[in-house]
Amino acid sequence: MIKIPLSNPYLTALEKRLVLQVLNSSQLSQGPQLERFENKMAQFVGSRYGIGVNSGTSALHLCIKSLQIGENDEVITTPFSFIASANCILYERARPVFVDINPNTYNIDVDRISEKITARTKAILPVHVFGLPCDMVKIRAIAKKHHLYVIEDACEAIGAECLMDVVPAGQAIKLIPHKVGSIGDCGVFGFYPNKQITTGEGGMIVTNDKDIAMNCRSLRNQGRSEHSMWLEHEQLGYNYRLNEVSCALGIAQLTKIHLLLAARARVAKWYNERMQHLPDVVIPGRSGRCHRSWFVYVIRLRDHFGKKDRDKILSSLKSHGIDCREYFPPIHLQPFYVKMFGYKRGDFPNAEKVADRTIALPFFTTMTEAQVHHVCKVLYRILRDYKYVRHDFMTITNNQIMVN
Repeated sequence: MIKIPLSNPYLTALEKRLVLQVLNSSQLSQGPQLERFENKMAQFVGSRYGIGVNSGTSALHLCIKSLQIGENDEVITTPFSFIASANCILYERARPVFVDINPNTYNIDVDRISEKITARTKAILPVHVFGLPCDMVKIRAIAKKHHLYVIEDACEAIGAECLMDVVPAGQAIKLIPHKVGSIGDCGVFGFYPNKQITTGEGGMIVTNDKDIAMNCRSLRNQGRSEHSMWLEHEQLGYNYRLNEVSCALGIAQLTKIHLLLAARARVAKWYNERMQHLPDVVIPGRSGRCHRSWFVYVIRLRDHFGKKDRDKILSSLKSHGIDCREYFPPIHLQPFYVKMFGYKRGDFPNAEKVADRTIALPFFTTMTEAQVHHVCKVLYRILRDYKYVRHDFMTITNNQIMVN
């Protein structure tokens, strides 16, 4: 049996060399690699400041706290995301206010945001789901109109870009690409092993606001200020520090970020070529003003399939040695959200409909075309034999899969 993992980090001799240099040094935390990684990350994104922390979740939490969002405040966000994007709001006793998703992009439906704004709303927290940017032009305009902060959850989207309107004096409107994370008041990235680049565990805050940057640096380091003595704490803080070994990994990964992103785009292209003719599958969507950074390859089964059907297909793929996952269960239907807020099925139907039918297929930087072909071949055969399949016969060749 051919076994193909869901993800696989791409690490080379460079990562090993830089990590070994740290291990041979006398400083494993709060050292020169942290500042170096922060500067390189900020430069890549196009922001003035980078603040390294121990996870994307910690990064989100510090953004919420630094913007003084607290008890009884509201933050508008999406129910279709990893749970941390909503939990970080609860950490400060504020309330996440969910807006249903666009069923084509899986991102927050920007046309429904305004109707959820109240006197308690303090921020919008869009999530660039699966590496596809949200419509940041509209989100920024809504935020400006209502005097709201924007916190970008770009944990899945390093390198993704939005085309933003720029109007030079006396000239026609130009569309300038901006990397996600740099568009809002602050943005966050995560570096878990399945991400485009990895530090093992780790995260990064980026911002152009000096006060936000200084406060986040203090909060991640037990509330010490830049000029404090080691045991002097100016505010309640946390141990959210990013260690030097992780920073060394991040520095090595950033040196080849463009190659990594291109390799992942190539894998996605191989999948698209084989999936686009399959009637029972919806391939990842596009957005005209945005450039995706490929984090995962998630397909959606058509509406004649249900959640139980999807789960059976997942089980069958795994039985053939192909690792796969459902992505994401809706946040509002997580047990403690149901208990805390009384959410129920039907509250956000688009998110629920998509979540019931998604399948994350194996996807990683070094994946070969032969591996992609094998995954597609197995999936096609499972669907061919499934009771709800919409086509009768498939021809599978070495280079392509044709549906007849």
